[in-house]
Amino acid sequence: MAMGATDLARGLFRVLETGDADLAAEVVAEDFRNREAAVSPAACSIPGPAGVLASSAWMRSAFSELRFPVTETAGNDHQVWVRLRMQGRHTGAFVRYQDGALDQAVPPTGREIDFEQIHVLELRDGKVVGHEAVRDDITMLGQLGVFPPTPATALRMVGWKVTGRAARAATEVAAQAAEAAALVRQAG
Repeated sequence: MAMGATDLARGLFRVLETGDADLAAEVVAEDFRNREAAVSPAACSIPGPAGVLASSAWMRSAFSELRFPVTETAGNDHQVWVRLRMQGRHTGAFVRYQDGALDQAVPPTGREIDFEQIHVLELRDGKVVGHEAVRDDITMLGQLGVFPPTPATALRMVGWKVTGRAARAATEVAAQAAEAAALVRQAG
């Protein structure tokens, strides 16, 4: 039985929470495109379920207890708009990329995050084919102590960059994302 728009949206965010490859194959189209993948490891730009699983691995590497509770949805047969919260604990390096290279690495702070996002999902033939988002990243960075920078967080970030830990974290996170993406291709 085909899922409705709201169920597809909830399914997509459940994949991001868990890395469930079977659910990814059920809700994500092979030609799925994530407009937001520009700040992610390269594997997150892979079309289809593989890219979604890479995105899941990337986010879960930084945030344990990752949750996306949906607060509202609206849509039709071709689009669904999802209002939700991103919640979790920052227990791993949060690495952002630009053009596939390390842009910023935030060392684990142990802090909780809880902020709002709005996502627009494109639907076709009972699957999600596209994603774009409006996120409150400033609030998240504030919760992590990055913006405005607390002295302790700024010193740790500089220390990580100078010692090469940031570059190693970026390499490790990118490898985890690529490994998650490869699981789909091996199963297919």
